Amino acid sequence: MARSTFYYEAVPESSENLRLMTLIDEQYTHTPFYGSRKVVEWLRTAHGVNLNRKRIQRLMRLMRLEAIYPKPRLTQRNMEHRIFPYLLRDVPILRVNQVWSTDITYIRLQHGFLYLTAIIDWFSRYVVSWELSNTLDAAFCVTALERALRIAQPEVFNTDQGCQFTCEDFITVLQASGVNISMDGKGRCLDNVICERLWRSVKYEEVYLNEYPNGSAAFSGLNSYFPFYNDERLHQSLGYKTPATVFFGDSQAHLN
Repeated sequence: MARSTFYYEAVPESSENLRLMTLIDEQYTHTPFYGSRKVVEWLRTAHGVNLNRKRIQRLMRLMRLEAIYPKPRLTQRNMEHRIFPYLLRDVPILRVNQVWSTDITYIRLQHGFLYLTAIIDWFSRYVVSWELSNTLDAAFCVTALERALRIAQPEVFNTDQGCQFTCEDFITVLQASGVNISMDGKGRCLDNVICERLWRSVKYEEVYLNEYPNGSAAFSGLNSYFPFYNDERLHQSLGYKTPATVFFGDSQAHLN
């Protein structure tokens, strides 16, 4: 190992870039169909900020944000990883633990940012597990998956083609549990829409209402929010029941 590599310390984003990332994150949550061109124009007209599009593209990649519309490259994947077919086209979702899915989103802090992953049951909208990380390594996604599988086991697990979900560590855990693996197709912007709806709720109802000073505060806030989301928050799509009522009620009924 080169000495320079051993002593290397990552340079944090500047305060100006963090401010821009905050603006982009809020606007993206409001208009997830905005690509980098529209974000550049929105920053110019709404905030008087004139920036090079390449800078905005870099920040959006760092935040793992991509406009939701059909396009040739929907997500960044490792070309050496195996890709599984999408199994859910025109499949009715009729029961708990029929389909789970996962995704990653950007969580802002006052002086930095984290990444959040969550695993959600499609039928009940119940968040089975979640995990925070300061990097996009696959380890935190694998940890969330292993924790979720200790609670229940889905018939199908759906992800996008991001490298965190196509890596061997993640796939091995699913295959060892006998779970059918499904992955969003390229250009299929709505294959994982359940997660997109979850992120919108998390950000508008928790993240944007709190200026997390650090990772501990973010963990504490989310650790309070997800029990509220699962156990108290009424969902219109569930007949104004909570996700936990549907998830555990239907699970118990199925066992009986």
